[in-house]
Amino acid sequence: MSSGSLVIPFPKITSGPQKTARASIVLSTNSPVSHFSNNLVVSFHRKELNQILFYYGTMVSKGEWRDYAIDTGSHEAAFSIFRHSSEQPLYRIEKVPKLANKQGAYRIIGPDGQTLKRGKDLGLVLKIFDKKIEDIQK
Repeated sequence: MSSGSLVIPFPKITSGPQKTARASIVLSTNSPVSHFSNNLVVSFHRKELNQILFYYGTMVSKGEWRDYAIDTGSHEAAFSIFRHSSEQPLYRIEKVPKLANKQGAYRIIGPDGQTLKRGKDLGLVLKIFDKKIEDIQK
């Protein structure tokens, strides 16, 4: 982090004696405010984040996932899910509006970089995690 960065920590999420997760957002104070007003930035809306965080919270409570990161850019937004923050992401949930009319704006990418599911409706794309939740409960 640079000296002009602001870190906003989220409260610690605990579920059991050894299962903890912590996340934070880093905001850079060096970038001009006009950067966001002149260029469009793709991001997740509140409804989309609620859908993603439902699955994320469930998997955190099961001890499978521990950390996440949200990246936004001019062409895509990504929600990366980690088992440990020092590793590569287990999954990346991407939103690419440019592909909305072709393949669908949403896709889930696995740890090896292959696209696991793609579609126009985020709720349907996230259903891929239902089977993983069922497997853990057994």
